[in-house]
Amino acid sequence: TSYHGVITENTEVVLLDPPLVALDKDAPVPYAGEICAFTIHGMEAPFEAVVLNGTSGEGQLRARGLVDCEQQKEYTFIIQAHDCGSGPGGTEGKKSHKAVVHIQVNDVNEFAPVFREPQYHAAVTEGKIYDSILQVEATDQDCSPQYSQICNYQIITGNTPFAIDRNGNIRNTEKLSYDRQQQYEIQVTAWDCGQKRALHTVPVHIEVKPVCKPGWQGWSKRVDYEPGTGSKQLFPKMHLETCGGPLSSVRTTVELQTSHIGKGCDRETYSEKSLQKLCGASSGSTDLLPAPSSATNWTFWLLTDSGRDSDLIFRFEGRQAAKIPDWVVPQNLTDQFTIATWMKHGPSPGLRAEKETLLCNSDKTEMNRHHYSLYVHNCRLVFLLRTDFSSANSFRPAEFHWKLEQICDKEWHYYVLNVEFPVVTLYVDGASYEPYLLQTVCYLFTQYFRGSLSGLTIRPGHIETQKVISCLQACKEGLDIHSLESLDKSIKFHFNPAQSILVMEGEDLDHINTALRKVSYINSRQFPTAGIRRLHISTSVQCFGEDTCISIPDIDAVVMVQQPSEPRITITGVERLSWPASDLRAPGGIALFQDLHIISTVKKADGTAQHHTVLEELIHNLDYCDVLVLGEELRAEQESLQLHRSALTGKHLDATNSTTGMSIYGVDSMSNYEQVIREVRYFNFEPSLVTERRFRLTCSELNGRYTSNEFTLEVSVLHSAQTGLAGEHVNHLVAPPQYMQLVHHPSIIQDMSPSHMSGVPSAATMVIVMCIAALVVVVVIGIYRIHITHQQDAKLSETTKDPDMTWDNAALNITVNPMETLEGPQGAEEDVTEEEEEEEDDEDEEEDDNTSGESDDSEEEADVQLPTAARQNNKNWHKAAVSF
Repeated sequence: TSYHGVITENTEVVLLDPPLVALDKDAPVPYAGEICAFTIHGMEAPFEAVVLNGTSGEGQLRARGLVDCEQQKEYTFIIQAHDCGSGPGGTEGKKSHKAVVHIQVNDVNEFAPVFREPQYHAAVTEGKIYDSILQVEATDQDCSPQYSQICNYQIITGNTPFAIDRNGNIRNTEKLSYDRQQQYEIQVTAWDCGQKRALHTVPVHIEVKPVCKPGWQGWSKRVDYEPGTGSKQLFPKMHLETCGGPLSSVRTTVELQTSHIGKGCDRETYSEKSLQKLCGASSGSTDLLPAPSSATNWTFWLLTDSGRDSDLIFRFEGRQAAKIPDWVVPQNLTDQFTIATWMKHGPSPGLRAEKETLLCNSDKTEMNRHHYSLYVHNCRLVFLLRTDFSSANSFRPAEFHWKLEQICDKEWHYYVLNVEFPVVTLYVDGASYEPYLLQTVCYLFTQYFRGSLSGLTIRPGHIETQKVISCLQACKEGLDIHSLESLDKSIKFHFNPAQSILVMEGEDLDHINTALRKVSYINSRQFPTAGIRRLHISTSVQCFGEDTCISIPDIDAVVMVQQPSEPRITITGVERLSWPASDLRAPGGIALFQDLHIISTVKKADGTAQHHTVLEELIHNLDYCDVLVLGEELRAEQESLQLHRSALTGKHLDATNSTTGMSIYGVDSMSNYEQVIREVRYFNFEPSLVTERRFRLTCSELNGRYTSNEFTLEVSVLHSAQTGLAGEHVNHLVAPPQYMQLVHHPSIIQDMSPSHMSGVPSAATMVIVMCIAALVVVVVIGIYRIHITHQQDAKLSETTKDPDMTWDNAALNITVNPMETLEGPQGAEEDVTEEEEEEEDDEDEEEDDNTSGESDDSEEEADVQLPTAARQNNKNWHKAAVSF
């Protein structure tokens, strides 16, 4: 006999099939026919059997404690019944046969599903549909299949291109795009078969990778460059992705495109004469297209390209020309001369291209034939030279032709024509080209140029060297290799002459990547042209046994050159001078700018939280300073500006002179310009015709890109009557400079409101000014007395001294009356007597009213007592001074 039972976990009663009943044949005998107990044998089962009715023998199987299906699902044991025997105590009771009991524990859905991992990660490639990207899995601790099995998974994140099946497999429902989204995160939940849901969802991260495309990675489309920082790496994290293909060699070309900057790149924009002197060119060149001015008015009506960075560029549209005066053009070129110019030219419009003349010099009588001419025709550069037009039987090579791509590529190029007859050589951007020759005769026609020109010069008697030509057209910006010595020896590289194109080649991909990371941009100009420089990188890859196996896309980037800090060039010095007429007539004249100072400053932020600006002194070069005569021009027959040649010795400076003023030019330091300008002198052979002269001084950096203030100097000429009236108060220095005193240490300028900028001086300032004025008056009186005493002593001892000797006041910072002359002992005695009387009168007046007069006289006394150089130096000036 066997029983099968079922008990639900966490309950007590076992449902047995058949029911638990024991029968005794002794019934209805009392006790002997009754069932007193059930006994469980075998394993220690957590069950017990109880008698429900002893007479009928019904019993019940119960759990002695909580039964857990997760611990044990089934139990098997032996059960046996006992009758009551002979009495109530169950003594001498008999046992039934043994029966087997099988009990199954029914499960209760008490556990929720739990995922095996806290989160899931997967990566897919864009553009593909996957059957299964990854599989998630959840478990349930319930013991029965109904409650322990996971019947469903679900993605609860909305609007995602993913789906999941009952087994937890996740797939994408559409093609993914790396450009649209690189990362997805979805939340997934699970249900068991008893419809119990997981308590916590699980995050699933899916990364979208781009399709492996060969090309450069890790580079930035924009690189900012700050002026003055030297060489800056362009692609410090750049590397080439080849998708695992075996390579035999890689060749990469980096091109810096700067055709939109100035004349083809960032070059020095000094004046043409300054550049030629800086590069060591032969002197004597004539600028045929100078900046428009009163002296060079033939370029006034030409179109200029104002968008360039201080490059003087003239634009021609085929309808205009400049007629250069005869006194400007060299009349005798001899057999050696040079013509140079910057030119940008494109193909001529129309089916039949006309001749476009750049430069033409023709005679006026010989049938208007050209002496020489330079023109463009059908993308050819043609130079016509007729050296002997007076002889009809003299035939020489007359036309020199060059057919070059550069002539019509609409880019800037530097053309230098070296003529050493009969040899003519053309240099384009420093490379030489030989011509082919024709014999012809050219007549003058109206042929206008279409294009842009700059720096058209002609230099008779000399031809330029290759070194000078390269210097004149050299770029100041270009590509560079940072830390060249660390470059692997297997890498081959090559720069073009302008360093705008770099070619690198190697067999090892890692070495190529390292080499490209070292490519840098450099701009050596102190004030570079701000703006964009475009970069273009092209790459070709070769595989083993194949010409080209991988196509590498070209990439484009830009270098953004930041705006440099603009300098402020300031000229200071004495602004009013008074000189006796006799000094203007003396050899060498008078020095105009002995107390001149030139300084340059820039404003920079100090990096603090407040709005402070630091004023820093900046050291840089100038390229010209002009002294302009204001008002009536100098009379060439009686007055001039002079500068001794020795003042230019050892400097990169030169000077030109005319009746309108003097121009000092050349690339040199501000200190050298100061020294030379201080030597500029004014001479007037007939000073009686002039009472006043005014001069204006301006200086420039980079051909006018940065200009100084306009410093005006007034020179008053004192004639004999004025000298007599002026007495002892005549002084060369009349007024102090208007500009503030310059401090060579950085100063801080704070942003102040207008209320703080009141022009009314404070009471403390007025007291200080009055005290200084009083001190100046006392010092002047004391020095004057010493001077009178010294003159008296000189009179007593003049019999034993050289009569030509005068009192030396060089050690004092005072300049006495420049009109004072000693004509002999008698004149000196009279002067001394008059001076003593005047001095006594002045002393009495000053002692009587010293307090009240201090404030009134302080300004006048301060003006008179400003320091100046000793006048004795002026008399040593020799007639060797040359007028330029």
